[in-house]
Order: sequence, then structure tokens, then C-alpha cells
Amino acid sequence: MIDDTTGRGSLERIALISDVHGNLTALEAVLEDVDARGISRIFNLGDYVGKGPRGRQVVDMCRERCEVNIVGNWDDFLPNPDREFDSEALAWWLAQLSDGQGEWLRGLPFSHDFVMSGRRVRLFHASPTTAHRRVRFDHDEEEFLAMFANTAATGDGPEPTVVGYGDTHDPYYEVDRQKRTLFNTGSVGNCMDDPTPVYVIIEGVFGSAGEAPFSLQFVRVPYDVEAELAVAWDMGMPELEGYTAELRHGIYRGEMNNPGGPRYHRRVRTTSVA
Repeated sequence: MIDDTTGRGSLERIALISDVHGNLTALEAVLEDVDARGISRIFNLGDYVGKGPRGRQVVDMCRERCEVNIVGNWDDFLPNPDREFDSEALAWWLAQLSDGQGEWLRGLPFSHDFVMSGRRVRLFHASPTTAHRRVRFDHDEEEFLAMFANTAATGDGPEPTVVGYGDTHDPYYEVDRQKRTLFNTGSVGNCMDDPTPVYVIIEGVFGSAGEAPFSLQFVRVPYDVEAELAVAWDMGMPELEGYTAELRHGIYRGEMNNPGGPRYHRRVRTTSVA
């Protein structure tokens, strides 16, 4: 569609969500916000299940509402029939899935590419090589550049100039002098530090190779945390203490019992002595 006042294609908004992790209450709040903004296109960057109690309902809702669904590390790992590691919690989360959902999750595409306002956009869950490799916000230049590379997992074609991913539950935005843009969507259902659900709105002329306005917006959506925790309690979900720490305080369950408490989320840098 051409805008008569500018002669260019009309601007379009797409909601990017990620890492719902079975938190249906948070997902419903985010989708309500998306609907209130009049956004009809939703792309999901993966991790529908695990950590929270209602993976089955989350999968059903995302299959219905999301135009694009991408595989996350939990979606590949949890329903893997050859998975060697198990625990009470993993068995419980897997048991919440209905017939066929595990196969659907593991069969999702690895990445999704499109063009918007002259920028080549690529979305994946965690890294361009595997959904199981984590790239934190305080990466180095080598890690930054590697996020834009084509790999066996992403396939060939023009390399992206904009890359969006999830996985770390820690949203950020970064650019370099070649106009490469890297961003993390954060998490809808299990965001760290600030535990308020967050998603991204990307706006531009979809499908256009010509330069046009392009923007990214991070949106925080409050929701009823206690209602979600009550559901987890009523369902008898294991690891409820960890889930509570994450949803109420944004403290990763693996750090909640650290001596001295959780640390600042940037890794400690070492300085060399000349």
C-alpha cells in the first residue's frame, strides 16, 4: 500500500514476543496491549514452555495468534525423546503438553528473515548457530559481528543488517557504525531484573527494499503476578520458590541462594596490568 502523501509504502507495525515460558497470565496481558494498539501481526521468537505452569495453553494461544513462530532452546530440549537429563520439574512441565505439541515445538523454523524499510531483518531465538548458545548483552565485538553471519542453521542469502533475538530475558538495543542493529526482545513471561513483561514493536515499510523510516519500541506491560503464582500453586508445580523469585523480583532461580545474594547482571571485567 502506497501512502499518497509521501509516495512510499505505508508504515506497518509488528509485535515481537519471546520467552513466554508457560506464563499464560503475562501472555494474555501482552496480547491485550498489542490488540489495544491495533497491531495484528505477531512474531514469536520461541521458548513457549518450561519454568511456568501452563505450557499447553501458551502453545495453543501462540499457534492461534502468532503469524510466525520460531523454535527456542526449551522447545527443542523439553520434548526431545532422546533427552538424557531429567528432573521432577522437567517431567512435570513435559506432562502439561497435549498430544502433538512437543512435535510441533521441535518442528518450528530456526529463524525468520524479512525486509523492512530497506533493512534486512533476521529473527532467531538465541544465536545464529543454535538455539542453545547464549549471547548476553555485555558481549564483545566478535560476538556482536557473529550475530549477523549466515550459518548452516540460518541458511544462505544476504546477511541481515538488523538482528532480533530473545533467550536471555534481558532486553537491550545496540548499533554500530555500519548501521548494523542488534536487539533483544526480553521476555514476556520470565523477564529478569525488571520482571515486568516486555515485548518489542518494530515499525517500517514491510517488504520494501527502499529506505524509509524504521523504529523499534520496547513496551512494558504490568500484569497480575500473584494470580499467576496462585495458578502455579494450585496446579502443584515443582520449583515454585524459583518461579516466585523470578516473577516477583526478577531474580534468576539459579542465583536466588547465592552467598551475598544475586549479583549485578554485567559480568566482572578483568583489567590487565601493564
